[in-house]
Amino acid sequence: MSRRKASRLVMKEQSIAKNTEEIDPKRLREFLRSEGFDANSDLKIHRLTGGSSNLTYGVKIENEEFILRRPPVGNPVKSAHDMSREFNVLAKLSTGYELAPKPLLYCGDESVIGSEFYIMERRRGLIIRGSLAGDAAPEQRAMLNGSQESRLKIVESFIQNLVKLHSIDFREIGLADLGKPEGYVQRQVYGWTERYFNAKTEDHAELEEAIKWLNSHIPDSDGASLIHNDYKFDNLMLDPSDLTKIVAVLDWEMTTIGEPLMDLGTTLGYWMSRNAGEALLSMPFNPRSLMENVSRRELAEIYAAESGADLSNILYYYVFGTFKIAVIAQQIYFRFVKGFTKDKRFANFHLFVSALGKIASNSIERGKI
Repeated sequence: MSRRKASRLVMKEQSIAKNTEEIDPKRLREFLRSEGFDANSDLKIHRLTGGSSNLTYGVKIENEEFILRRPPVGNPVKSAHDMSREFNVLAKLSTGYELAPKPLLYCGDESVIGSEFYIMERRRGLIIRGSLAGDAAPEQRAMLNGSQESRLKIVESFIQNLVKLHSIDFREIGLADLGKPEGYVQRQVYGWTERYFNAKTEDHAELEEAIKWLNSHIPDSDGASLIHNDYKFDNLMLDPSDLTKIVAVLDWEMTTIGEPLMDLGTTLGYWMSRNAGEALLSMPFNPRSLMENVSRRELAEIYAAESGADLSNILYYYVFGTFKIAVIAQQIYFRFVKGFTKDKRFANFHLFVSALGKIASNSIERGKI
């Protein structure tokens, strides 16, 4: 075979590897063995399909289990899926925040699985996506669907943990250089506006009106906290025996140093009200029974009581959070339209973009969250 033909074959193999969500267990096992993992037996991989951004896999070697994280195929924003950054954040954060899983190994060699990736410890807990699974224990259903008092306790724990995260001394754990709090709000508004138009597939008039409002009402801000940037129930693992106890916080890909009210705004953006419509209420962001019985305003009031924060301008941060979630949905839909993922869950994500645009526009018009 000529060198030119061989080169073309290698390029073709690399192209195939980079455009598939499948992972070759043999190549991964060889790499892990070279890095000191006890991977002498068969390695088993299965895709964990609950998330919709970075791809997450369970990896089992004999009786040991790990988690593998890699970027999505065909993602249009490389900086939003930086595995090296996420690995380094978790390496430092896990030393001072017990709910952050410990990362174990980073690989920047894309020839191993078709992209960079990292391996981390596996935590065990209950992830609530929309509603509890059919095999949920009776006591879990009782807490989630029972009294208003039990629901409020779950929500209070959820928000109290967000306040705790915002109070972490990020300098002490070595994350002072993670972000630039000065001008953070403005950069976020400009950046997510650009991301939306880069991933745009069709017009969303109401969302684009909200974009104009956000860009013309940017508030002054000097907040400087460690923020998760995607804090919602399906990024939490809960103690199955007590849903008020959080055992892990997941998906740290967008964490940075910035205005904590932007973080709260995103959390509120995921929290749908009764009038949001069946489609949005059924999305897996948060437990439906909680959203239908606890309002966004109540979440904000819990945050204010726990943190002492001034929420007089919470409308702006809520509209921004709703807009940002719409952009995330649009980026995912863009990947589906372009054929980079065949996950049928994403086929109607443009409808969520439109619905979120209407919610943002209506909130601006009403002047409240």
